[in-house]
Amino acid sequence: MLTINEETFLKELSEKNIRLEDIHKRLVEKLKTLHLKVATAESCTGGLISQKITALSGSSSVFDCGVCSYSNEIKAKVLGVDKHILDTLGAVSAEVAMQMSDGVRKLSESDVAISTTGIAGPTGATTDKPIGLVYVGVSTLKKTFAVKCLFCETKHNDRERVRELSACYALYKLYSEISGD
Repeated sequence: MLTINEETFLKELSEKNIRLEDIHKRLVEKLKTLHLKVATAESCTGGLISQKITALSGSSSVFDCGVCSYSNEIKAKVLGVDKHILDTLGAVSAEVAMQMSDGVRKLSESDVAISTTGIAGPTGATTDKPIGLVYVGVSTLKKTFAVKCLFCETKHNDRERVRELSACYALYKLYSEISGD
């Protein structure tokens, strides 16, 4: 599984001449060009991805729905995440991120979907799951996968920074996937 941190993510954006604050614009334009609909399932980002997409005029032509599934009950009941996986691996896992993105894509009958589940902090961390650990899920009609993100390695990462980086990375990962990068 791919693992990415803040430094690697920002370096990749720089190499591709993409500004962090413009990722959502690029994604929405690409979705419009390809005539694709997107849905989101968010936990640790709490609707931030949906907000970034819908902040753009004309986003209704590409945005189907967003589910803010903070609780495990909603992850299972609405998105179809396997309760056994939630109980054994916990909500912060690649498997849950994949099931969230796949579940919201199927629920909304969208072409593509993205999800986030993680620990934004400052509480909730464990030895195995530190603050800034986030899994981003991507689901298309052809495949579903997750990326492990570690957005907690510098002193600059606080709750809002982890949420912002996670939302932007999810948008970027979907953009890269549908662009063929």
